[in-house]
Amino acid sequence: MAKDSQNQSQPERLPYRAVDLLDALTSGDLSAVSLMQRTYDRIAQENPSINAICTLVPLEQSLEAAQRIDDARNTGQKLPKLAGLPLAIKDLADTQGILTTQGSPIHAQQIPESDSLFVSRLKAAGGIIIGKTNTPEFGAGSHTFNPLFGVTRNPYNTQKTAGGSSGGAAAALASGMVALADGSDMGGSLRNPAAFCNIVGLRPSMGRIPTILKTRETFSRMSVEGPMARTVEDCAMMLRIMAGADDRDPRSIDMASLCTSPALTDPPKNLRLGWAPSPAGLPIEPAVSSVLSAAMMDMQHLYPDIDEINLCELDDAMEVFTVLRAAAFAEGLGHLYHDHQDKMKDTVINNIKLGLDLTGDTLARAELQRTRLYTAMMSLFDRFDYLLLPVTQVMPFQVEVEFPRTINKTVMSSYIDWMSSCCILSPFDVPCLSIPAGFNTDGLPVGLQIVGKPGDDWGLLRLAYAFQQQTRHWQKAPPQITGVSHGIA
Repeated sequence: MAKDSQNQSQPERLPYRAVDLLDALTSGDLSAVSLMQRTYDRIAQENPSINAICTLVPLEQSLEAAQRIDDARNTGQKLPKLAGLPLAIKDLADTQGILTTQGSPIHAQQIPESDSLFVSRLKAAGGIIIGKTNTPEFGAGSHTFNPLFGVTRNPYNTQKTAGGSSGGAAAALASGMVALADGSDMGGSLRNPAAFCNIVGLRPSMGRIPTILKTRETFSRMSVEGPMARTVEDCAMMLRIMAGADDRDPRSIDMASLCTSPALTDPPKNLRLGWAPSPAGLPIEPAVSSVLSAAMMDMQHLYPDIDEINLCELDDAMEVFTVLRAAAFAEGLGHLYHDHQDKMKDTVINNIKLGLDLTGDTLARAELQRTRLYTAMMSLFDRFDYLLLPVTQVMPFQVEVEFPRTINKTVMSSYIDWMSSCCILSPFDVPCLSIPAGFNTDGLPVGLQIVGKPGDDWGLLRLAYAFQQQTRHWQKAPPQITGVSHGIA
């Protein structure tokens, strides 16, 4: 009797994958109303300790939206792909009628009148927006904290960071609050938290997911939006919904390569892979290297043709990234800097000032160097089908630390240098994916970064799926878990 009572006090865990949830909704085994209620119950259980969801739509409003889905399904209406699935959107993206702060006191009361383009696509596909996921101020930095909502914590150890700037999204996924989430990535803001939280995050090719550009955001473009999920198949499904050309984005690309065979589940054959354990000579913590060395053994069971490389082709890429990032900050936030710098954190101010001080000669040199490095990087794809390297150079660190100051006794000169393993790829429009690669002895996750040619998002996902099925790290509990429960079913 005591055992039955214990079971009754713990509701049955929802399916782990989004594709399973959607199958249950379609078959009628699960109603949208029940899923919505259980989603809010899960958020109430986990979010106080993690702080991943920073703004939550009232339950009654979300239940009404779910009931409309159930009513339509019960009358036999044909429903779109995501019908009834709860979604939380990163707090950088506009959401009509829902508070969108960008983590800044400047926008503490901002409620957009329209949605970002990808949000409108998710809603058109039937997703129900239930709130926003936490992000650092203006998405600046790979540790999620801001003066409005505080710090987001890692579900695998709540004393550690969830990464950033899509830390809220990654933590919400890892703790089972939502099944799909969006992220954005300029220098690793999507890949870094995916690695820290044992989920999948795809930085797609530039233009794969279009953006309705604003005047101040057209120059030095490196930032992209992308899908985040617990599994590769969920990530691929979400990409297909978010992607597709739009005339308002001159760099957008069509869906053709995402709608053709071979299937995601059909593993690619005879791949040549280049493995860079210390890309461009960057320092990597031994704990990261140890886990990834074991991951390479797993990869070799699938693809024996793996050559170790140093990726020296990107030795100067961090300099290019730093200049272009500063220019982007000046363009995107310079108008706020002049009137509201008293409400900005120092790192944001410094990046804007650096951008405003750039000379034409400096920008020209950076663009010339960008072109040279792009050519060198593309030559690698004459030898290799995909590149493999660490996502992060460090393990998740204490939440009280703003950013790591040293790695293996190498001093980090700025608050983004410790993320160079992601930043050095951002100027070159290549798709990059972070996939769970294992855990260190403390039970903290490590991610493997897979990089493909521009436009080869689907091939990248097929390789990632093959690795996922070989290793199944997304289904494994780590050696130790400190803090709240993670999302493992």
